[in-house]
Amino acid sequence: MNFGGSDLGVSRRTLLRASAAGLVTAPALAACSTNDGPALVRQRPNLTHGVAVGDPRGDGALIWARSDQPATLIVETAATESFADAKRFTGPELTPASDGTGRIRVAGLPPGQLVHYRVTLAGEDGATSEPLTGVFRTTPAAAADIKLLWSGDVVGQGYGINPELGGMKIFSAMAARDPHLFIHSGDSIYADGPLKESVTLPDGRIWRNVVSEPKSAVAQTLDQFRGNFAYNLTDDNYRRFNSSVAQIVQWDDHETVNNWYPGGLVAETKGYSERSMDTLSSRSWQAFHEWMPLEPSEAVDGRIYRKISYGPLLDVFVLDMRTYKDTNDADNGPSGRVFGPAQTKWLIEGLRDSRATWKIVANDLPLGLVIKDGEQVNTAAFEGVANADPGAPSGRETEIAQVLSSIKANKVGGVVWLTADVHYTAAHHYAPERAAFTDFDDFWEFVSGPLNAGAFGPNDLDATFGPQAVFVHAPPTQNAAPLDGAFQHFGEVLIDGKSRDLTVNLCDATGSVLFSQRLSPPIR
Repeated sequence: MNFGGSDLGVSRRTLLRASAAGLVTAPALAACSTNDGPALVRQRPNLTHGVAVGDPRGDGALIWARSDQPATLIVETAATESFADAKRFTGPELTPASDGTGRIRVAGLPPGQLVHYRVTLAGEDGATSEPLTGVFRTTPAAAADIKLLWSGDVVGQGYGINPELGGMKIFSAMAARDPHLFIHSGDSIYADGPLKESVTLPDGRIWRNVVSEPKSAVAQTLDQFRGNFAYNLTDDNYRRFNSSVAQIVQWDDHETVNNWYPGGLVAETKGYSERSMDTLSSRSWQAFHEWMPLEPSEAVDGRIYRKISYGPLLDVFVLDMRTYKDTNDADNGPSGRVFGPAQTKWLIEGLRDSRATWKIVANDLPLGLVIKDGEQVNTAAFEGVANADPGAPSGRETEIAQVLSSIKANKVGGVVWLTADVHYTAAHHYAPERAAFTDFDDFWEFVSGPLNAGAFGPNDLDATFGPQAVFVHAPPTQNAAPLDGAFQHFGEVLIDGKSRDLTVNLCDATGSVLFSQRLSPPIR
């Protein structure tokens, strides 16, 4: 990745392409005068793609940034925006090895507080960058109100940043709700989804895209994956959201390639010279962890799945339903995998041992929706958990059954599942009296998305766990454009600090509530 300079006469379009690729955002060299005549001096480092916050704790959070040249990451925190009595944290050197990205966990802060933070870069010659600021909240030590948002699917189906619409304004709508947390449920990029400058819609209208070099072809190299993440962060709405809302991020398939699974091969017809899904996912993994505000060493497996505790009222269990799943065309009977044995055990024990009132399970694949793998020649190939067999659990459903049975056996209350993936929003209630498998307590799964992508749905429900679609908001046609925002969605979870009630709101792109469900806290 290039950390060098560019001509002072760079055009606006070239600059847009370069910044979206994560290359440069300003000339790195500037002229000055000395007694000996003109000389070249290195320009101060630049924070190229905003700042972001991730995985908060009671005493701090992760702060992420990117530099356009080798520089040391500096973060200051304070109780007010005046930054009086600021605490200073010196982070790592940001270098080309990590595409200029890096993060530092700030710690030692009081719980349950609004924290102002300021990020600067210290260059190798002592020059410092212009600062960028943001806010986040440390997790509370006592019961308190909590507002959490979730959704997924960004820049999919050829719909990128549309300057005529002001960019991805749904992020501004979410930021306006002043949430404490945001769960990014996956498909944070569409590495397999190139963009064109314009898309003609069926009704004749035109969707306009900002374009960049890495978004002009499917991502295969590490730099192309990096460029996909960089592209999204050229959107002003997204950057402002990142600076002020602590994120909990997970991945799904499009960070790598549609419907990927370990050991798979991309179809020859897709135009990939690198067809190994394992190779592509390895490159995706590196770019994802460089460009997102999470630390792999804090995950259970050094990758994705982990628990985020947000005070006595909430634990969030972040799942990885990609890395350990079996092949999409497998018929594994009672031995199917979607979590893998280690993650299944971790989830069962984590839910059992959690003392939080509410346990949110962030599942990047829905539990009961039938999602076929259209990339496979085998028409019985399934992308998700459900396999369109309404009988006893089989294949990947067997691990879900293990988790649900353990929740019942251990009398774990307050478990709510949140997902995205299918590009519409819905509320699903699962009950044993409607199910083929009955060894579980009834529960809710809420679906939201997309954030900025084509809208689809609805999908059929598999009766194994007795789901009922209580609410669905999906477009009348498949791959509906986000031009009007009507079928772009995010979800909202409100936990009342006094009553401990949990309310889920399913919202459209403007923030209008389409559906609301209130749940009482479990009886202890």
